[in-house]
Amino acid sequence: MFNLFKGKKKIAEFDFTNIEIDMHSHILPGIDDGAPTIKESVMMVKRLQALGFKKLIATPHIMADYYRNTPDTINRALDLLREELRIQEIDITIEAAAEYYLDETFENKINAGNLMTMGDNYILFELSYINYPNNIKDIVQKLNDKGLKPILAHPERYPYLYGSIENFYKIREFGCYFQLNTISLSGYYGKQTQKIAEELVDNMMIDFIGSDMHHLRHADALDQSLFTPHLKTLFEEAALQNVMLSK
Repeated sequence: MFNLFKGKKKIAEFDFTNIEIDMHSHILPGIDDGAPTIKESVMMVKRLQALGFKKLIATPHIMADYYRNTPDTINRALDLLREELRIQEIDITIEAAAEYYLDETFENKINAGNLMTMGDNYILFELSYINYPNNIKDIVQKLNDKGLKPILAHPERYPYLYGSIENFYKIREFGCYFQLNTISLSGYYGKQTQKIAEELVDNMMIDFIGSDMHHLRHADALDQSLFTPHLKTLFEEAALQNVMLSK
């Protein structure tokens, strides 16, 4: 007997409409390891819009050794993307901040000012995937002293923190927020990262979620994350603050 439901795509019971803002992505064309061209940028924007996002905050890498972006290079790429979206009549708000790497130049950037922030002075930063930065407490304190609100990008992806949940509590107590890569819950980065992501959700330690979109494979994983019980928990029980970035 012919099965009417064979091959029918499973429909998620929710999307990102209530989250409103994706606050971590690499959708600006040609300035880091994200979208290489404006064509790919637009394709990624369309996928994020279809998932319910109303506003996207692009956060290109700023790293001394690889991506020496500045507010000027980032804003020029932002203008290119905005213009192409206008031409194609794609109605979505696009803004830009940055994802700062905690390297030897980050403290100098803090001292100099002119950092790219989002919302009410939130600043996104990331750590090495290999070595724990011994100066993280001092850096977070300096950011707070400057009136900035530090958000640590994807804490679930730093293996040296995996030994104990207390390692994560300690960093939060330094005075920073946590941003989860939503696709970590889908297993995209592997089972161990997924397990840590779930543990952070279970302990209500996630303040923001982001796509960390670099390419369309991430969009597919974002689709899959909508079927995970821990994302449902975040939506229903956690006090996610993405909407705070509309200011």
